Amino acid sequence: MEELALYIHIPFCKSKCYYCDFNSFANKDEIISKYIKYLIREIKLYSSTMKDYYLKTIFIGGGTPSFIEGKYIYEILEEVYKHFNIDNLEELSIEINPKTIDLEKLRIYKDIGINRISVGVQSLNNNILKKIGRIHTTEDFLKTYKLLRKVGFSNINVDLISGLPDQTVESILSNLKIVNNLEVEHISFYSLIIEEGTKFYTWYNKGELILPNEDEERDMYHKGIKYLKSKGYHHYEISNLSKEKYECMHNLFYWKLKPYIGIGIGAHSNIRGLRYWNTADFNKYFAYIDKGRLPIEGNETIDKTMEMAEYLILGLRLIDGVYKKDFINRFNISVDEIYGEVLNKHSNNGLLTIDGDNIRLTEKGIDLSNLIFVDLLPE
Repeated sequence: MEELALYIHIPFCKSKCYYCDFNSFANKDEIISKYIKYLIREIKLYSSTMKDYYLKTIFIGGGTPSFIEGKYIYEILEEVYKHFNIDNLEELSIEINPKTIDLEKLRIYKDIGINRISVGVQSLNNNILKKIGRIHTTEDFLKTYKLLRKVGFSNINVDLISGLPDQTVESILSNLKIVNNLEVEHISFYSLIIEEGTKFYTWYNKGELILPNEDEERDMYHKGIKYLKSKGYHHYEISNLSKEKYECMHNLFYWKLKPYIGIGIGAHSNIRGLRYWNTADFNKYFAYIDKGRLPIEGNETIDKTMEMAEYLILGLRLIDGVYKKDFINRFNISVDEIYGEVLNKHSNNGLLTIDGDNIRLTEKGIDLSNLIFVDLLPE
């Protein structure tokens, strides 16, 4: 049997953050119950096709999964347990917003087997939180964090963003010191990206959104990473750090190009050389499932050339990089034979370090990684 990751999408939010381009919706409370019923039916549709796989990790994301009632999360996972092999399940994560959580929900999460909590914090400055459309405050987060520990969660991630309005190096470091003092197990430290279709995109193009410039944001990132590493956090992926043995197993499935299934509207899957995605439209989603069909809207076959490129691109996001022996074991061909010219080019310009069997990004390469990734993609 082969290991598998499962992603479950809960697309509902209390309100949409100004920077968010995820497939999520506010003011759709009236269809939450219906959506959960159909989500459970989609899980059942996978029952007969997943016999050769066992789940290693489950991630419930959104949207804001903690926005819906705890009983729905319980019902979803009960159904997963019925239809997937969970004998070797190790990590079961859920994303939460501090404003949408309470003791009852956390106890339900614990009872159904959730063992990792990812808290969307983004900033610990209340003025910045308002400017980015977050519904919670710093105080809400600190209260929630105490509840998480009270209920017994011992694997907690905190999301933080650099490059936000009014942010400085000093404010970032202040945030990171608070999180470090709380002794969280994992920190996702992302750079703000202005995505089309968001309020930030509109405001930015109108000149109404003032952000730190690129050099300032990079300074925040590098000084933040340096601080966290000095406190014992392992920088294992461009935007992720953890205490020892607390790396996010689910995300490692993506970065190492292992098979995963996505359930819910807009969810993506990658399995058996096929990448496919569900419809992002509620009505189409319901209609597909009413016909007894998986709600797949599109797909593409991943040929060997594309798989090799993606393996390198995703693998180089990891700070340890890619090992040549792993590449040849997977593809039965040398990485140098396929990509030697590109790798040497970016080694010579200081973006890559090639050390015997190992290929990894330099610090400069982390900032300019897209230059490498573009060169790796097939024409």
